[in-house]
Amino acid sequence: MNETIKKISKIILPLALGAFLVWYSLSDISMDVLIGYFKNANYSWVFLGLLFGILSHLSRAYRWKFMLEPIGYKPKFTNSVLAVLIAYLVNLAIPRAGEVSRAAVLANYENVPFEKGFGTIVAERIADLIMMLIIVAITLFVQFDFIYDLLTKNFDPTKIILIFIVLIIGFFVFTSFVKKAKKGFLLKIKTFVSGLIEGATSIFKMKNKWAFIFHTVFIWAMYVAMFWATIPAIEGLNVPLGGVLIGFIAGGFSIAATNGGIGLYPIAVAGAFALFGIDEEPASAFGWIMWTGQTAMIIVFGGLSFLVLPIYNKNK
Repeated sequence: MNETIKKISKIILPLALGAFLVWYSLSDISMDVLIGYFKNANYSWVFLGLLFGILSHLSRAYRWKFMLEPIGYKPKFTNSVLAVLIAYLVNLAIPRAGEVSRAAVLANYENVPFEKGFGTIVAERIADLIMMLIIVAITLFVQFDFIYDLLTKNFDPTKIILIFIVLIIGFFVFTSFVKKAKKGFLLKIKTFVSGLIEGATSIFKMKNKWAFIFHTVFIWAMYVAMFWATIPAIEGLNVPLGGVLIGFIAGGFSIAATNGGIGLYPIAVAGAFALFGIDEEPASAFGWIMWTGQTAMIIVFGGLSFLVLPIYNKNK
């Protein structure tokens, strides 16, 4: 009974959180104003952004073959695309379940053992995490002066330096404990970090490593391009490069935190844009248009993939 409640909670609680965040986000902008932004939006830019999003999904499906070929499997590209699109759709309802469904599709239609297919997806996620960290690092480098000024205006520089020193010391102390860990939570962290390093280094050992790296960079370039291309859809919304990068990162973390970023995505993006003095109404409206566009794309293409998959594989 407890397991059943736990499973149901994992589905209901994120959705309930999303519903609350939707209400909270809409409390800062009236529905009439938001509808006005939707009516007046230039959808040519929205569709251009969605095109970049579709290209990223196709690239992700193609990149997958570089992980599967070394273990002896060559699935059809169409099935890989359908599996990826279904995974995105499933993640909207049940967080992290998309990876399971993606591996299950290849297990059913391409005879790729589930555990092997799932293992390649985990390795892919490590590559994606590294790319996200690289984008964060680039943003910190490009916007160093802005971030430094923002911190010094709101905090005492001496306190910032002290906090920075304490964090560095704390990091090294914590790392030493993790290295010596043999049980408990610290061991889980040690295992996770070891797996992360092993997965990252394995990329450079694969046969088509440069093709894999190219597609990984391309996927994330398309993510950023999708975000950037949608901004002109809101008339008069001028966002500097730093705002684009910080807004993209904030939106990315919101998607990871809730079901597809429901409710939280507009809040996160508007908060990032606010750092650059951008008015809350157009920033929030952009967040809603951006989230609605990419969510609609996932629902449409993911739903079609569910229908097409058994038809395309009717002989199996």
